Amino acid sequence: MVNGLRDRPARIALFVLGVVLAGFFAIAGYAMFAIPGVVGDERAAGMLLQLGGAALVLGWLLFPLLFFGVDESLDPARFALFPLRRRTLIIGLFAAALAGLPALSTLAATAGMVSTAAALGGGGAAVVQLVGGLGGLLVCVAVSRAVTSAFATGLRSRRFRDLAVVLFAVAAALLGPLQLALLAGAERADWDAFAVLADVLGWTPLAAPWSVGLEVADGRLWAVPLKLLIVAATVAGLLRWWSATLENAMLGSESRGRAGSTQDVGSPTGLLLGRRLPRTRFGALVARESRYWWRETRRRAALITFAVAGVFLPVSISLSGGPAGTMAVFAGAIAAMALANQFGYEGNAYAANVTAGVPGRVEVHSRAAAHALFVLPLLLLVAVVAGSVSGQPERIAGNLGLLVATYGAGLGLVLPLSVRAPYSLPESTSPFAVSSGGGLAKGLLAVGVMLGTLLLTVPLQVLAYVLGAVWLWVGLPVGAAFGCAAYLIGSGVAGEWLDRRAPEVLAAVTAGR
Repeated sequence: MVNGLRDRPARIALFVLGVVLAGFFAIAGYAMFAIPGVVGDERAAGMLLQLGGAALVLGWLLFPLLFFGVDESLDPARFALFPLRRRTLIIGLFAAALAGLPALSTLAATAGMVSTAAALGGGGAAVVQLVGGLGGLLVCVAVSRAVTSAFATGLRSRRFRDLAVVLFAVAAALLGPLQLALLAGAERADWDAFAVLADVLGWTPLAAPWSVGLEVADGRLWAVPLKLLIVAATVAGLLRWWSATLENAMLGSESRGRAGSTQDVGSPTGLLLGRRLPRTRFGALVARESRYWWRETRRRAALITFAVAGVFLPVSISLSGGPAGTMAVFAGAIAAMALANQFGYEGNAYAANVTAGVPGRVEVHSRAAAHALFVLPLLLLVAVVAGSVSGQPERIAGNLGLLVATYGAGLGLVLPLSVRAPYSLPESTSPFAVSSGGGLAKGLLAVGVMLGTLLLTVPLQVLAYVLGAVWLWVGLPVGAAFGCAAYLIGSGVAGEWLDRRAPEVLAAVTAGR
């Protein structure tokens, strides 16, 4: 670690940031786990220590998979050329992991459990909980190392790293909806059910080490050796699994590819277009864009973010007692924002379209069609979810009409905007990466499109409110017609502008590359 930090200010800054975050987690975790002891609530202690401890183990299981390739010490292949016995290597890696910041932070956070056990059961319970906490830390480190070793070959692949980036996008999109859902759920929670769940988890490797002190405080001394036995067996099993997969993880394996096939793969054009798209310039562009939306990390992250926000927003609003159907209309505006900088995704690659002389209208229509192939099914899902959670399934068709209308109106705004105000993106495939000043531009575009779309669809929303039950029958065709009209107007303007400004667009999206 010291050699990695030497003469590298950026790494030193990241290490200092990691120390600060680890310290914050340790303090916050200690305070959270110590609160039941301070207030003297045994029931709260049973739920918080066992459920919180289980969450710690799951965090140690999942986060190393996401960060594989960032923390080089996680990769067993770095030790492939060292003349070390397997036993020595496992002991060394295990001890090194226990000395890292995550382990020390976890140990400090779980010290709050010792404080709670001492407050509820005295010194004996505190000592037993300290032993259980150390065993729980061994479980956490062992499961993280065993899993990363078992899946090391797959974790090195580019696809998995792209998947990790997408998962971060999903997590970021879930922050707001989960906050609303948790607040609403806390008011209606069945705490007796949570207590039963915590007690069940207390007899599994997830929570057994975190509850031994509480068993002493409750007078159930017979349960302590059984739970410590569960912990010991779990650590032994994980270390054995780690040992069995370590050699393959160190050596790695070459991609075997697909087995040989005797089927005729056809021409490159046939592979690109398939059987459903026309063999025209428009069909080729739609096929290419649809593949980009499915495979390119930033575009895929945008689709997943929209899907998560569009589905969970009406659910969380409904749990809070709000109008889920009305709030779901925002999903149509959110969906269109993904095309606000559609040329920035390609950067230098857009030069091929400029050189080929693709007409502006064909370019715009093909990009919008490829995006709609993914968005329209998601809009249908949002409408179904909004109608179901609000207890008004008869409004699904009307909500879908409003969604299509807002999506079409949003496209009518973003397509000309993407031609007039494109900006470059960095070479990184991370959906969170932006160029200097790009974050402000992205934020302004998003706000402008959202407000403009909502303003354009205000007359339609007023009409839906005035018509009442009639809208349930005419909402879908009227909304679809409104959205198509708005899209055709906006795409026509964008196509004409693109014919005149294609070189300027290319210069804007390649600036700084």
